[in-house]
Amino acid sequence: MSFSAGCLRPLYLVFALVLLLNPFSFSSEPQWLEIDSPHFSVVTDAGEKRGREVAQRFEQMRAVFATLMTKANVNLPVPLQIVAFRNGKELRQVVPLWHGKPIQVAGLFQGGQDRCFIMLDMSVENPWGVVFHEYAHQLMNGNLTGEIDPWFQEGFAEYFSSIEVDGKLAKVGKIPNYDYQILQEQGMMKVADLLRVQHNSATYNESGDHRTIFYAESSMLVHYIYDNALLPKLVTFFTLKVDRGVPVEQAIQQSFGMSAAQFDGQLRDYVSLGRFRYFPLPAPADIVKADYAVKPFSQPNSNAVIADIHLHSMDYHDKAAAEFEAVLKADPNNAAAARGLGYAYLQARNFTAASEYFKRAAQEDSKDPRVHYYSAMLMSREGSFAQGSNAPEVVKELETAIALDPTFADAYTLLAIAQAHSGDPKSGLSNMQKAVTLNPQNANYRFNLAQMYLSNLQPDHAVAILQALSRSSDQAVAMRAAQSLNRALEFKASIGEARTQASEPPALQNASAPSESATMLPSQANVGFLKGTVTGVDCSSPPAAVMTVSSGSKTFNIRVTDSHHVPVIGADEFSCAWKQQRVAINYRATGDAAGDAVSIEVQ
Repeated sequence: MSFSAGCLRPLYLVFALVLLLNPFSFSSEPQWLEIDSPHFSVVTDAGEKRGREVAQRFEQMRAVFATLMTKANVNLPVPLQIVAFRNGKELRQVVPLWHGKPIQVAGLFQGGQDRCFIMLDMSVENPWGVVFHEYAHQLMNGNLTGEIDPWFQEGFAEYFSSIEVDGKLAKVGKIPNYDYQILQEQGMMKVADLLRVQHNSATYNESGDHRTIFYAESSMLVHYIYDNALLPKLVTFFTLKVDRGVPVEQAIQQSFGMSAAQFDGQLRDYVSLGRFRYFPLPAPADIVKADYAVKPFSQPNSNAVIADIHLHSMDYHDKAAAEFEAVLKADPNNAAAARGLGYAYLQARNFTAASEYFKRAAQEDSKDPRVHYYSAMLMSREGSFAQGSNAPEVVKELETAIALDPTFADAYTLLAIAQAHSGDPKSGLSNMQKAVTLNPQNANYRFNLAQMYLSNLQPDHAVAILQALSRSSDQAVAMRAAQSLNRALEFKASIGEARTQASEPPALQNASAPSESATMLPSQANVGFLKGTVTGVDCSSPPAAVMTVSSGSKTFNIRVTDSHHVPVIGADEFSCAWKQQRVAINYRATGDAAGDAVSIEVQ
């Protein structure tokens, strides 16, 4: 197998388009250390030398990614903890189970909404491949916008997982021999079939040889595209296929200038030739292991980390609470264990116990962003947040979490929702935009951003986001977006109608001044905004309905002309059963305390 060095086009072009206490103990009682490099935290019992090596490897990959992706965001949207175990026996405490037994791996990545983990077996020669692949996925999540096909996601991750740093030179894009071997021995998929694979496709989700072929060929196709400077054409392909719904064969012809059959031949020739180009660049000069901070990491702390991994694992989740309790029995002031046990109680909806442990964690470590984030989650789930009574406390906790970790995307999301509920939709929109910027691949973030645009009377932006989500290969995402899209289009039409009526001659307008709780919307004259509580709904004359809304010291009667078609944000449909329901209403005034609903936001 041979290769030649060469230069690739800058890769950023594509972005036009992340137990009880005893079971943890071993006879030798290894010493645990924590190594803090500029961007990573590594806890290990494999010794200082190996721990520094782990931190350096990840710093190198991050730096190489930043060098190649000159416009990339190299901060991860979800906090990451790296755990380097000294041998496979210890790693088996946390690896997934298959038929009740731990699978055999040298390293693995475990994702989570609030925390991600990378775990390594430092007794093997090369534990990096799998975890670098998954780390590359996290870097992509912080940069790629819109939906990207699985073949490119996996191929791109494979491309970056091949990073090698040898002395003063970093090499990116080397094709491992096993990719050639797999495709030569097991055959290749047709390119069109590969490009049609989606996240819910059997090929992507099944185990065995077919999935192995999918990964190997995806990697090979990405290399082929880079080696032949086809990134601009790939952007065109994604635009045609993903954004416009053009069939794969037609999209191949229009973007790459060849038929699907010709593309098959080109890729097969590329594989059979066995030659590829890699991207050489100087190794980052500022990655110096001597500058890494190293400090002892106590046995209770290491046990708390393993319990935290278990808390985020389907196979071990039920063990986590007992493990945290064992840590706190040995070390009552362990902040990590208190935080973890509080989160376990929060997930179990035991809010009283969760609050107790979050307070203990905050007393021991007030600078832990996750403690403040979890405390805000607790307040939002206890029920009073929905009524807006403790929104300022929620906002304060989240602002503290963000100050401690400015890249914590989920904290921005919850902050945006809290601000919207507390009557500050403009700030909510700004923070939701920040969350999407940090993690543009998160469909829930983008859906929430669309709702924020609707709350801020910007339906055009909301419609654009929902149209893209409605084309998602994830059927649940697509269905939810399609339903919301219909309401957004109705809302847009209602806003347009309101603005048209607002431009009529003054003699046709209602001149009543709004109350303090019903402020005028800019450029909409007689369209007001009302925030209050629905105390009752009269649906005796369907399809019309009249809502009684209490706002401050005043009671409004808001008429809904057609309850089946009025735009409703934050609920599936209008309900005649609403009572003590918080709402925000855009309405056209018909009297001092009366009006016709333009749109309703359920809070």
